[in-house]
Order: sequence, then structure tokens, then C-alpha cells
Amino acid sequence: MKVLHVYRTYFPDSQGGLEEVIRQICLNTRNHGVESRVFSLSPNPEPGFIDAEEGQIVRVKQSFEIASCGFCFGGLAEFNRQVAWADVVHYHFPWPFADVMHAVAGHPRPSLVTYHSDIVRQKLLSYLYRPLMNHFLGSVDRIVATSPNYFATSDVLSNFSDKVDIIPIGIQRDSYPQLSDESEIVQEVESQYGRGFFLFVGVLRYYKGLHILLEAMRDATYQVVIVGSGPVERELKALARELGLVNVHFCGYLKDDIKMALFHLCRAVVFPSYLRSEAFGVTLLEGAMCGKPLISAEVGSGTSHINIHQQTGLVVTPGCPRSLREAMDTLYYNSRDAEAMGQRARERYEELFTGVAMGKRYAEVYRDMLLQEDADSHLALGRSE
Repeated sequence: MKVLHVYRTYFPDSQGGLEEVIRQICLNTRNHGVESRVFSLSPNPEPGFIDAEEGQIVRVKQSFEIASCGFCFGGLAEFNRQVAWADVVHYHFPWPFADVMHAVAGHPRPSLVTYHSDIVRQKLLSYLYRPLMNHFLGSVDRIVATSPNYFATSDVLSNFSDKVDIIPIGIQRDSYPQLSDESEIVQEVESQYGRGFFLFVGVLRYYKGLHILLEAMRDATYQVVIVGSGPVERELKALARELGLVNVHFCGYLKDDIKMALFHLCRAVVFPSYLRSEAFGVTLLEGAMCGKPLISAEVGSGTSHINIHQQTGLVVTPGCPRSLREAMDTLYYNSRDAEAMGQRARERYEELFTGVAMGKRYAEVYRDMLLQEDADSHLALGRSE
């Protein structure tokens, strides 16, 4: 079975949570007979084809970008070639130009959408885009929501509830570097940042709430390590200087082994995203996988499906530095409670959020779609005869 994943960015051009989700789906459906490819845009697609562990990455030249939506008119022919290769086309929403490509291709293959997020910030563009979006979501065969929380609170998904499946995002421990206290990389990272700090990992975007985290860090006696880069990085660094914060470290993009060393050494994962653009939070899963307590905000999304208040961590008021600071103080000054929450976070990860479980569910959906296509073809043939 051949599956083509379609999203506007992917490794090695970007390193975000959604890209990691695609990688994990590809890796964890392999044992179910799935061969994967990923179609994405790149500002410099040389080489255009990259053979990665999860499958072949197909990159085409991005023509331009508007409101985080990349366009690639010159890549339509390559997209059609990849669709012809595939048995199933798997779109990752939102990417409005994918809706256009799907319409141009004429829906020649069974297709599904993993619905990662509502469109939150671009209100005017969202209004103009809605007819195309509704046509696209109406034309695909299946839609996957990543948590029951997001499905229950999304007005868009409620319009297509008859074809929505819920498959929580999962990650697989053995797809990450395995480290211990004795690892050389852990010792190197500890010499630089110590232990017991709070850790944020992610693309530095407006909805991540890092300005709230910086406000919460005024006069704190502990450290925060921020891993990642992104559109608001310069603004955040300027705010940290303005607030006189010497206990906040911006690390930029780091390799996986260094990132996992930081997870190993931190006190807790802090994830202050305060808008529904944050639909799930892979960083929270990574923290839970590593047995760390979690801090997140209640925004009616999958973050509160991963992090259960007072069980796996603390859930705070979105956009409130005081609430965030109180949660950080609680975990920092009560190490025994923090450790217990971290253990429960790991148990919840193992029960609900492994990559193996996610891969099994997606493979089942792919097979169901192909069986339905065969049934529809036989029915149509019978009618023609």
C-alpha cells in the first residue's frame, strides 16, 4: 500500500511538531505494509528527492507565501505524478493550497485529511477561504481529528462529523536517541544548563505564548531553556532583554540527541500555548514519554487530552503569566509531587499515545478506504452492465 503525505513544510526545511507527526505516521505504518512518501515545499529544493528512514521526501520549489500559506504553481505537475504513484493521498490540514491541488488533480485516489488545527488568526482570509475549505473537506473520503477534545470544540469538524475518526497523535520511544545519566551528551548538556530547569521545545510562533512565559519568569530563581526558532524569535529575545531576564536561555534549533538530553535533565515541560492554533502539542508527548510533569493552558484542544490537571501536571489559565508562574513554582518547590506527576504522565503516554498504536489505527483507516473504493468500483461496474 502506497501513501502520499501532503503538507507545506517538512524536514529538513523545518522542524516542527506537525512534521514530527508525519514522520511518526510514516515510521509506524511500515510494519502494516505501508510505503510512504512526503510531498512538501522548499525555498531551495536541491535535491528534490531525499531518501529518509520514513520514506522518500519529494520537495518542489515554493513560489511565494501569504499568511504562512505556501504556493507552488510550478510543482503541480510533480504533485500529479506523486498522486498517480499513490494508493491513498493523506493531506495534513491546514494548508489552503493543498485544497487547490486536490481540486486540480480531480480526486483520482482515496483521500483523507488529518485535521491538525482550525484557522484561528487570519479571520478575513479564513472568511474568504471558507467556501474552498468546505468543498475540500466535503470531497475527501475521511477526516481524522487528533483528540476528542478538539473534535468536540471545532465548529468546522462538526459539519463533517459523519466521516470523522479520532486518532490521537503518538510517538515511538525507539525513534528518539536513547540516553542515560552516564551519556556523554547528557553530561555535556548538564555542564551548560544544569538540572531542574523548565523546558520549552517548539517553533517560535505567536500562539505558543512564549511572551507569557517570559513575563512569568520575572524574578524567578530557576531557569527556563527555550529550544527552537521561528517567526517571533527576535521579538522574544528583545522582550527578554527588556525584562532583564538572565534566567532564560534561547538555544535555537538543536539536534535530537541534545534535545533529548534536555528532556532528561529538566524539572518539567512548560507549554504556554494560549490559542486553539495549538491543537495537540507534540512537545507535551515527548515530555510525558520522558516521565516529566507537564504545564499547559486550557484552550479546548488536545493539550488537555495529554495533560490532565493535578494528575500528569498542571493546566493553567491561558494568557495569564501569574497562573503560569504559580504552576512553575509548585513543580519547582515540590519535587516529590513533580516526580509523581511525571510518572503518571509516562503511564498515560504508554497507554494512549505510542506511535505503534497510532500507526495501527492509520493503517486500518487506509485499508478501509481501499476496500470501500473496491466496493464502489464493483457497484458502479454492476450498474453499467
